[in-house]
Amino acid sequence: MQTTFTEAQLADPGTARANQILRSCVHCGFCTATCPTYQVLGDELDSPRGRIYLIKDMLENERVPDEKTVTHIDRCLSCLACMTTCPSGVHYMHLVDHARAYIDKHYERPWRDRALRWLLARILPYPGRFRLALLAAKIGRPFKRLVPDARLRAMLEIAPKRIPPVSRNDDPQSFAPQGAARKRVALMTGCAQKALNTDINDATIRLLTRLGCEVVVAEGAGCCGALTHHMGREDEAHATAARNIRAWIREMDGAGLDAIVINTSGCGTTVKDYGHMFRTTPLSADAARVAAIARDVSEVLADLAPGGTAPEPLTVAYHAACSLQHGQKITSHPKTLLRDAGFTVVEPADSHLCCGSAGTYNLMQPEISAQLKERKVRTLEARSPDVIAAGNIGCMMQIGGGTNVPVVHTVELLDWATGGPKPPSLDQAHVAVPVLR
Repeated sequence: MQTTFTEAQLADPGTARANQILRSCVHCGFCTATCPTYQVLGDELDSPRGRIYLIKDMLENERVPDEKTVTHIDRCLSCLACMTTCPSGVHYMHLVDHARAYIDKHYERPWRDRALRWLLARILPYPGRFRLALLAAKIGRPFKRLVPDARLRAMLEIAPKRIPPVSRNDDPQSFAPQGAARKRVALMTGCAQKALNTDINDATIRLLTRLGCEVVVAEGAGCCGALTHHMGREDEAHATAARNIRAWIREMDGAGLDAIVINTSGCGTTVKDYGHMFRTTPLSADAARVAAIARDVSEVLADLAPGGTAPEPLTVAYHAACSLQHGQKITSHPKTLLRDAGFTVVEPADSHLCCGSAGTYNLMQPEISAQLKERKVRTLEARSPDVIAAGNIGCMMQIGGGTNVPVVHTVELLDWATGGPKPPSLDQAHVAVPVLR
């Protein structure tokens, strides 16, 4: 794609990067075949190729973003399926992230949108606040029909039926390995996950220590910054990310780390991109060091080879989170680990398509998100699984809200197969849901 940025415009690192990405696009349109919003809406401007044209026009002309451009960019899930499909290697993630930051700086949204985004940025990255919000949503959910705004109704619906108790395993501390020490790793305990499902971090710590890892929860580490980053709130995202970098560098320069383990794949995609995010800042070297040892938990477990024996003969429908399969290009490890542990693993049709969670997307774009959830649940249930496994809390909440099949993290099943407790979700009674045709 030909671009006409001036030298003055290219002096900005974000614009310079956008220019590189735009020039790599050859207009082929392969991305439209795998774009969930294009599949649902059928509008070229709701495909990566269409959004690329809009972004190019906006940046080159230094336009104040108009409502049309903002609408189509807001509808992007950042599922990154287009990056998996693209034969030209267009790094769409960096382009759309820059566009969102540009919009945040130059576009004044309607006051309702501003208020909602402010609210989400002030609640979701903070586990304590998020817990209080979930409790309020749980109380308000019976009255959701009275709420006129679909986005506010979506916020009420996200609250789980049971809000888990606080896990002290999330506090800064170190967990000793069982037997001979094999690795020393830092576990990223996250933010929203600590409020929504404490079983995941607990299972991860049990499993890793059982396999000979010293597991450290670093003082000062918290939200990865993804939730605000994808809303274009660059300064807020960088501030939280910088705290993580400093916290993990202290561990790396202290007793050392073999890996930073991340069990929420949306966070993992962001942390692995810290080197790019901070490339023009004084933290660039430390950010690159952190990104270089960031690992999804499945990557670390593949190296440790936990094996195991499934306590019950279960068929597991594996849901590949977009941030894992497209963002991090990890496709085989979770399935191999589950099979090696004795589970029967099946996959849904169109496994490359997003479930519609995508961070805050199910709150900001509830209508599109609901259509994607219905399709994903239909294809998962068609495989008649006993349980659904995923590697991302957002996907788990999204899919779990549309099915009675239990949804657990991959790590919970592996922990159970190697001597840990049965995942609590499997101990609860579930009624089969008819497959949607």
